[in-house]
Amino acid sequence: MEQVMRRVVVTGLGVISPVGNSVESCWNSLTEGKNGIAPITYFDTTEYKAKLAAEIKGFDAKEYMDKTEILKSDRFTQYAMGAACQAVEDSSIIGTVEPERFAVYFGSGIGGIGTFSREHEKLMERGPSRVSPYFIPMLIANMAAGAIAIRFNCQGAAIPAVTACASGSNAIGEAVRAIRHGYADAAITGGSEAPITDCGVAGFVNIKALSLSEDPDAASLPFDKRRAGFVIGEGAGALILEEYEHAKARGAKIYAEVTGYGSTCDAYHITAPRPDASGGARAIKEALKESAYTGDGNIYINAHGTGTFLNDTGETKAIKSALGEEKARDILISSTKSMTGHMLGAAGALEAIVCVKVLETGIVPPTINLKEPDPECDLNYVPNKAVKADIDMCLSNSLGFGGHNACLAFRRV
Repeated sequence: MEQVMRRVVVTGLGVISPVGNSVESCWNSLTEGKNGIAPITYFDTTEYKAKLAAEIKGFDAKEYMDKTEILKSDRFTQYAMGAACQAVEDSSIIGTVEPERFAVYFGSGIGGIGTFSREHEKLMERGPSRVSPYFIPMLIANMAAGAIAIRFNCQGAAIPAVTACASGSNAIGEAVRAIRHGYADAAITGGSEAPITDCGVAGFVNIKALSLSEDPDAASLPFDKRRAGFVIGEGAGALILEEYEHAKARGAKIYAEVTGYGSTCDAYHITAPRPDASGGARAIKEALKESAYTGDGNIYINAHGTGTFLNDTGETKAIKSALGEEKARDILISSTKSMTGHMLGAAGALEAIVCVKVLETGIVPPTINLKEPDPECDLNYVPNKAVKADIDMCLSNSLGFGGHNACLAFRRV
């Protein structure tokens, strides 16, 4: 007998980002085209080729955690907790779901790289006895999920997705599947990252992934022929996902429904995408198929859009392949990474929230600083200014190192 899939809706949102530490401030910045990229302040960049990043400004972990918790946690966990606390408060879900039916799916591509750098420095300079006893729990990439589960007594599954730049999207997608198939009634999900460290930036520079521009308005340039790498960012995004009937019964505010999820792998190269973009295209097609897409309606895609040469041309191919050339030219696409930089494991989570807000507000944020379009990237990337549009479905693409591809689809309820 065929199983009836349960519907999954979004009932809470939370954001810690380079352009605002709340959903409202972040969304206002994105729709106004504000750039969150600036010179790195976390360490001396004199000897570094990359000088810019999208750092978090004005974040105070004490708003979400006590002093002891802060001392025992990496910044990626602190950002995750901030976003999760916002989303939980927004949803009013506490006390409405059994702990055993409440899950956490929270991704991070790198985890506690800042902790690793500091503790390794202690080891080299002062010996092994000086390494913190909390080094390992601060470092490991599952700790954001674990800390959130402890805070909110989520006794269902507490699982991280660790799929590089697709981590946030995969976490959300796997949470959707858990609720659809009856393993949970609700989940706190999303992604978090705090990679702007001396070691982290050095690694991304040496793999030739980062923009070396020193002009914040000429650094993160998705789909522009001047693009030459991404700008590293940080932060967290969190969503409360809930089974539709459960949300309806308790009178929850429902932002949108998650109608589709595609997850594929290029199985091709550790960093480069498959040249024909077939893996990304399949992820989009899977999300559309689950959403019962028939070819009608207005679509917005929040593109992965990193500003690297191979990603942007490949993603353009994937969109055309998945939707067909005619439909691909008819839709609106933008890369909010032009403003937030690339938040790595947090990117998909923030960009999923952007999709939800597009459905809610009818405003599509722009791709800023898109002044010289690449002829190979020839779709409508909403250059420089937000537009108003009646959008029926939003897709969020994430394409990660290792060939990980994820696509999430959202509709209004």
